Amino acid sequence: MFASTSVRAASRSSPSAIKRGSFVWFSCLAQNIFNLSLPTIARFRQSLYCNMCMQRQRYSVLTSFLEVPYVSSSFDSSLVRRSNIFDCQSVLRNCPPARCMSSTSIELKTKNDVVRFSFGKPLDKTGSSTKGKKMAKRAEVSKKAKLNELRFYRLKAKKKMNSPNPEVRIRYKLEKAKRKEAWLIEKLMKFEVAKAPADIHDPEILTEEEKHYLKRTGEKKKNYVPVGRRGVFGGVVLNMHLHWKKHETVKVICKPCKPGQVQEYAQELARLSKGIVIDIKPNNTVIFYRGKNYVQPKVMSPADTLSKNKALEKYKYEQSLEHTSQFIEKLGKELEEYHKHLARFKKVNENATQVFDQHMNDKLAS
Repeated sequence: MFASTSVRAASRSSPSAIKRGSFVWFSCLAQNIFNLSLPTIARFRQSLYCNMCMQRQRYSVLTSFLEVPYVSSSFDSSLVRRSNIFDCQSVLRNCPPARCMSSTSIELKTKNDVVRFSFGKPLDKTGSSTKGKKMAKRAEVSKKAKLNELRFYRLKAKKKMNSPNPEVRIRYKLEKAKRKEAWLIEKLMKFEVAKAPADIHDPEILTEEEKHYLKRTGEKKKNYVPVGRRGVFGGVVLNMHLHWKKHETVKVICKPCKPGQVQEYAQELARLSKGIVIDIKPNNTVIFYRGKNYVQPKVMSPADTLSKNKALEKYKYEQSLEHTSQFIEKLGKELEEYHKHLARFKKVNENATQVFDQHMNDKLAS
C-alpha cells in the first residue's frame, strides 16, 4: 500500500499530463480510484474543481485544484499515465462542445459510488461565479436609431404645427416657449455673482456750490465712459478709475438704456467705485465725482463683477428671456381670445336652434 497522496501531489509529479488534456486526465483519475476498490468513498471531503477555459478547440486549466485529504489508494502518477484514455469517451460525449463552454465551472460529484460531472454557471475574470452579480450593460444606440428617433419627434411636432385645430397649435407653441423660458432662467442663474461685503465708506458731504461747480466742469469736459449692452461689469469701473487719475469728474453714458435703468446703473457704479453721483441727465448720462480724499485702489476692477465676455453672454440670455416672456404673453392672449370665440359661437348656435324650434312649433300649432 502506498502512502496517502493528493491530487496536488499527482499534478506536481506529472505536469505534462496536467497541461494538455486535463479534463481527460481527471476522468481517468476518477475511474481508477473506484476500480481500485477504495475502502470508503465518504472520505472525499470536498469535490474536485477545475476551471475549463475553452479557446477554440483546445483545453487549458487555470491551475485551481483543491486537495482531497485522507485518500489512501494504490496508485501513483505512473498508474495515471498508464490508464486507458479510451474508457473515458462516454464522459466526453456528454460534455458540450468547446465553442459553447467558454469559462464554465465543472464540478466532480461522488455520491452513491457514482462519479458525475456537473456544469455550473460561467465564471468571471477573477474566477468567481457570477451568481447575484449581474452587470448592467448599457445598450449602445446606433447612429441610425438616433436619427430615426429625431425624425419621429420632428414629424410629431410638424403634425401639431400643421393641425387644423388652432388650440393645438397655440398650446404646442406655448409649451415650447415655457420650456425655453425655464432653460434661460437656469442659464442666467450661473451668471449671478455673490456680492462682496461692503467696506466702511464715509461719503463726503458736498455743499450746493461745490455740486454746481462739479456739474459744470463735468459737462464741459469731454472724458466719458460708455455703458453699452453688457451693462455694468469690471471694465466700466476700471475705466472710471483710469479717468480719475487726471480728472475729478467723469461722465458715464448709458446707451441703450430702458426707462428707469439709469438710476440702477448709477447706484451700482457708486457702490463699486466709491464715487459720488453729481447729476443724472435726461439723455441717460451720469456725472460722477471721485471725492476729495480719493486714493486709487490696487485692484481697480472689483472681484464681484463679471468679465467682458461673460457680461455679453448674460445680455444675450436676458434679451432672449425678454422676447420669450413677451411671446408667452401674446400666446396666452390668443388662447383666451380663441376660448371666448368658441363661447360666443356656442351661444349663437344655441340661440339659432331655439329660434328654429320655436318657429317649427308655431307652424305645427297653426
